Amino acid sequence: MRLFLSQTEFVETQHGEDLSLTLTKEETNPRAWYVDFPKIEPVRANGFVGSVAEGGSVNFRDISFNPHGHATHTECYGHISKDWVSINDCLKEFWFKAVLVTVKPENFVNEQYNEVDKVVMLSQLQHLNVKDVQALIVRTTPNDLTKKSKNYSASNPPYFEGALADWLVEQGIDHFLVDLPSVDREMDGGVLDFHHRFWQYPQAPRKQATISEFVYVSNEIPDGVYALNLQVAAFNNDAAPSRPVIYPIEKV
Repeated sequence: MRLFLSQTEFVETQHGEDLSLTLTKEETNPRAWYVDFPKIEPVRANGFVGSVAEGGSVNFRDISFNPHGHATHTECYGHISKDWVSINDCLKEFWFKAVLVTVKPENFVNEQYNEVDKVVMLSQLQHLNVKDVQALIVRTTPNDLTKKSKNYSASNPPYFEGALADWLVEQGIDHFLVDLPSVDREMDGGVLDFHHRFWQYPQAPRKQATISEFVYVSNEIPDGVYALNLQVAAFNNDAAPSRPVIYPIEKV
């Protein structure tokens, strides 16, 4: 089906590229923040079993997982606020123009922790033309298939320089999507510098702005400008599982 974005631009809906990681009970599920694997189990109560394979009439399963620690999710400023703020209340639009860019994190000598971190710096992205763009998607290298099943806990994964968040705000980028478990350092004493600067919390919260983490962008998808459909589950929580899908933009 052809979906028109404007009088001159459209997408073919059958040409979408799904950037989400699948939530599964298998030990191939990616993880972060020291959580165990998700659990997907049949309900068992009063002689009832929610599994057709085990003799039940229907499949009826409980699912236990952490939105931040298991697979692709989208979060709002409620992630760092004192008040209960829901992504379901903050995200009211779902189609955006997005730029996809590939970048290799640089070595950064972190004197505070006496470690060499891998960091995506402002200088690596500020050349981008993001005029009239609402979303930025970052694919980091190396970009192999281990990202789909890696346990990032206690690995000090790459993260993003705080100054980059200021630049994103200045450029009008409301939606930032990354293929890492967080935009901030794994262990930073609870500072969460990038999160605070991107959402401008608590001074002037950007209620419409979102961060999506744990996306996966295949190497076969070229850098460039796309239409983004940001599908987010309707959870009353600061974060929810999400399914970002991008589409090549075509001209009439």
